[in-house]
Amino acid sequence: MLEYIMVAIAALAIGIFIGRWLLRRVFKKLEFDAQERANLVLKEAETKGENLKQNKILEAKERNLKLKAELDDEANKKKNLLINNENKLRKQETKIKEVETKLKQRETAITKLQDQIRLRGLELDKVKEDLDLQFKIAENKLEEAEQIKLSQVAQLEKIANLKAEDAKKQLIEALKDEAQSKASGMIKQIVEEAKLTATKEAKKIVINTIQRTATEQAIENCVSVFNLESDDLKGKIIGREGRNIRALEAATGVEIIVDDTPEAIIISGFDPVRREVAKLSLQRLVTDGRIHPARIEEIVAKTTKSIEEEIIEIGERTVIELGIHALPPELIKIVGRMRFRSSYGQNLLQHSKEVAKLCGSMAAELGLNAKLAKRAGLLHDIGKVLQEENELPHAIAGMNLAKKLKENPEVCNAIGAHHDEIEMTSLISPIVQACDAISGSRPGARREMMESYIQRLKDLEQVALSFKGVSKCYAIQAGRELRVLVDADDVTDKRSSQLAFDISQKIEQDMQYPGQIKVTVIRETRAVSFAK
Repeated sequence: MLEYIMVAIAALAIGIFIGRWLLRRVFKKLEFDAQERANLVLKEAETKGENLKQNKILEAKERNLKLKAELDDEANKKKNLLINNENKLRKQETKIKEVETKLKQRETAITKLQDQIRLRGLELDKVKEDLDLQFKIAENKLEEAEQIKLSQVAQLEKIANLKAEDAKKQLIEALKDEAQSKASGMIKQIVEEAKLTATKEAKKIVINTIQRTATEQAIENCVSVFNLESDDLKGKIIGREGRNIRALEAATGVEIIVDDTPEAIIISGFDPVRREVAKLSLQRLVTDGRIHPARIEEIVAKTTKSIEEEIIEIGERTVIELGIHALPPELIKIVGRMRFRSSYGQNLLQHSKEVAKLCGSMAAELGLNAKLAKRAGLLHDIGKVLQEENELPHAIAGMNLAKKLKENPEVCNAIGAHHDEIEMTSLISPIVQACDAISGSRPGARREMMESYIQRLKDLEQVALSFKGVSKCYAIQAGRELRVLVDADDVTDKRSSQLAFDISQKIEQDMQYPGQIKVTVIRETRAVSFAK
């Protein structure tokens, strides 16, 4: 029994020892696994930390580069601004130096004049003293001569038994008859010489004036050509089913001709302003690339506004070129509009500038006010540029406008009298009339057919505009088609057909024209709403 107990104790001790050994092995394995996992976690954390660090560094570098670029742009802008300011300051300094130089030159000239005046004053004092002395001597001699004369007269009266008064009357009668006969002959000779001299002088003044004034004559046509980079753009300009080209024609009032001409589109219209608006609008649309009806209307509106600004700039540049000052803004705008008008095929602005220069030269030759003559010459045809319809002759309409704007009375008279509608009351008026004739009568300067053709197209548009409900009207295809745009609120679809018929009947009754005229009435309904 004791042996069993001892064996059991020994077995228990062995079991405990083996169990502890096994537990220690298990714990060591678990500890090793945990260490491995911790190492993996640390490695992953280090990798993620390194990646995050690299990303942050890259972001910081990008941000620094962006900030540097912005700072460089801002620095460049400031640098350019400083350069521009420096250039302006240099120009101003140059102008100031030029003004100082001119002032110094004037001061020098004034000093020289003052010295000359002083010298002349001293000379005049000496001359005065000499004259006073000579005058006294002459008085003494006259007294002596008078006494001698009286003694001789007394002696002659004794010899001739005739008083001096009676002899004087007889002598005067004899000399009077002889003087009258000689005077009539001399007067006739002087008048003939004066006529010849006046004709020569007038021709000389006119020839000198024409030679000193040379202005190019620009003959206005009814067609403008818009060049394209490639023929592929023609499809964009025409648009789907022609909606783009129709919108452009309706907005500008010209005819857009797209044919087989390579890399070119023809813009046809009698009004140069409309053609210019259409050409600039096409240029902007082609550059922008977005061509659709809404964009076309927006571009045409912007172009029309820019053309108005250009008109004012042209007027200001013209008056500065001619040296005309204090011209009212309304007249400056009218002068600018002359650039887009023609008179019998002659560009109206070039014609008016030429007349102004001729008037200035001729007035200077005749000793008149050259600046006032230039002003009258520039403004003499302003009646042709008035936008509102007027039944008065253009000279009277221009004179009324000049009076309304409180122009000089001599200028107003020259404007109104240059076609003999009113009586001339100043010397400038015949000069303006003569210079207008000189400018217009030169061979090749004018074309009568062009003016009558343009007037016929304007009359054609006015016939359609006289009907109620018509908002716009454009004569296209050289007057063979009349395109009428009506207000959708005032004119119905049924009324559109009747309106086209009425307009065609009125054209047949009131106008004379070759061939036939197609009347097209366009009615468009639009619904507009804004999302806010």
